[in-house]
Amino acid sequence: MTAKHKVLVSDKLSETGLEILRASPVIDVHVKTGMSPEELIKTIPADEGIIIRSGTKVTKDVLDAARKLKIVGRAGAGVDNVDINAASKKGVAVENTPGGNTVTTGEHTFALLCALARNIPQGTASVKSGKWDRKLSGVELMGKTLGVVGIGRVGSIVVSRARGFKMNCIAYDPFISHDKAEELGVELVSLDEIWKKADFISVHSPLTEQTRHMISTDQFNKMKKGVRIVNCARGGIIDEEALAKAITEGSVAGAALDVFENEPPGEDNPLVNLPQVICTPHLGASTSEAQENVAIAVAKQMVAFFEDGQILNAVNVPAVDPDLLKSIGPYLTLAEKMGSFLAQISEHGIKEIEIASSGEIADIDILPIATSVLRGFLACIIGEEINFVNAPFVAEERGIEVKTSVSSKTHDFTGLLSVKVVSDDGEHSLSGTIFGKKEPRLVNIDGIYIEAEPVGNMLV
Repeated sequence: MTAKHKVLVSDKLSETGLEILRASPVIDVHVKTGMSPEELIKTIPADEGIIIRSGTKVTKDVLDAARKLKIVGRAGAGVDNVDINAASKKGVAVENTPGGNTVTTGEHTFALLCALARNIPQGTASVKSGKWDRKLSGVELMGKTLGVVGIGRVGSIVVSRARGFKMNCIAYDPFISHDKAEELGVELVSLDEIWKKADFISVHSPLTEQTRHMISTDQFNKMKKGVRIVNCARGGIIDEEALAKAITEGSVAGAALDVFENEPPGEDNPLVNLPQVICTPHLGASTSEAQENVAIAVAKQMVAFFEDGQILNAVNVPAVDPDLLKSIGPYLTLAEKMGSFLAQISEHGIKEIEIASSGEIADIDILPIATSVLRGFLACIIGEEINFVNAPFVAEERGIEVKTSVSSKTHDFTGLLSVKVVSDDGEHSLSGTIFGKKEPRLVNIDGIYIEAEPVGNMLV
């Protein structure tokens, strides 16, 4: 009898998800939650798969101990608790379940916004403590301006709810076209305009080196007096000390936070004890519907991996046939790097991305190559939730038209990949090829011939 694949569930998963795993004839599932990092390192060496939520951290040390590990399944979108680089180097696929908690997070954001406007938690505390504090005066939402930083899936839901309350919605998102913004009923503006005009600000950005402390003292100084701020995205986007100071000084009326830089926040966190701050313990995805959705999704993905060899919703491996992956791997790497490069030099309001292959790569299916371009492009602004499965859908959501073409003819290189990005403000083009068998090179940017290896920091 063939031995079953051992799968560890290290965070709480709904019974429905566990039943799916137990029903698989090839999986031996065991549940052990609440482990310390040291306990996880001792437990994981025999496991080929692990299912986690936000509680378990799959660090390099854990991966080094996981001698048989093939796949990490994250029940949720964020994978910032997984060392993606270390997993990739070890050949461990990392999958997430994007979209399962989108509505839940959007609704939680708007619930906090309403509670912040009307001091609902403070009023509840007043009554329960035997007081009757009717001085807790709030503000109406109707007619107020909501500034949304990032209008992807969650941000779009918040905008739709806000429009139902007749709020004026403005947004900053460099990777959405004006046509798509108009369809959502939101006006695209700069970040400075968000700070200057918004009565409420809701953050929906990934946490990257570029967005860490994106909202700090300089930004608070530009904001309207009495602004209110909501963050259900990622802790660290807002400088917590700067926010506490702005609230104490009275320039910011209050904040509602579901996420913190360190979770749970320590006793020395300056925000927790401020009466103007509403806090929830990272409950954005905590509804019965969302937990059921992501549990079912991650369980089915784990079963598909071990029963059929399918890789679904991978953040570090394209979902293509393993034999094909070996032959086109260098071009997938090149494509992702080209997408990332173009994202960093392109202007706002992306309308169209054109991807063309020519020469010896014309016989290769362009779909995984195009998806790799989108993955690199969108991940620069949206972050780790972009993977090889959802990248085309995210591009469509943002009104970005994707065009592909192939040609057997090429004049200068045996195989050439070309990408053009068209925005509201202009266009940029980039071409690349593979030297030898696996060395990626950028060979043309905006019509200028170059030879550059796409690694490290680049000065353009």
